[in-house]
Amino acid sequence: MSGAQPESEIRDVDWYGEDLSGREHTAVRFAAVDLTEATGEGVVFTDCVFVDCRFTAATFTDAAFLNCSFTGCSFSQARFTACKVVGSRFSRCTFDLLDVDGGDWSFVLMPGADLSRVTVAGTRMREADLTGARAAGATLRGLDLSAAELSGIDLRGADLRVQRPERPRPAGRRAGRGPDRRHPGGRARHHPGVGRRPRSPGLAGSAGYWAPISADRRRQERPACPSRPPRSTPT
Repeated sequence: MSGAQPESEIRDVDWYGEDLSGREHTAVRFAAVDLTEATGEGVVFTDCVFVDCRFTAATFTDAAFLNCSFTGCSFSQARFTACKVVGSRFSRCTFDLLDVDGGDWSFVLMPGADLSRVTVAGTRMREADLTGARAAGATLRGLDLSAAELSGIDLRGADLRVQRPERPRPAGRRAGRGPDRRHPGGRARHHPGVGRRPRSPGLAGSAGYWAPISADRRRQERPACPSRPPRSTPT
């Protein structure tokens, strides 16, 4: 944290299932606040202190927790997608089934944290302090751990593959192509004139059948060339 002291306090508030999208809090102390199943898209917390707060099954997207402090908080089954948690400190917190997808968690302080049942994928964690963290069996895929402090960390049985987990392809899309432009019934959409040979006056059949034209008819329809005047011979 930056060392800024909280300027206000929110205590014993029930934000169960609350939508926090778009809110901003700076230098606020949150004590015993229930954020179970809360959601927040674009919510920003800066220099805030969280003590004994519950983030159980909460979902945050494009949110920011900048230079915050978390003490005795529960993040069980919480999900953070593309969030910034830069410079935050975690002490005596629980992370059972925490899911972190992308985002920037650089400079976080999580020494001794129990991360054995977390899933973190494609996240930047540069210079993070994970000293003595218990991450046996955790899923830690595609992370940027440049200059991170990993001394004493337990990674037995952890999934440390570089590739991120394969995500199911959204319905209506084909590999290597754009959207599958089909009707809901699955039939290909017809575009008039696309993929068909245009009709020509030289082809018989009003219904579009490709019946050949006889050579006599072609000669009849071919315009006659104008005759040239005879050349004058010099006398």
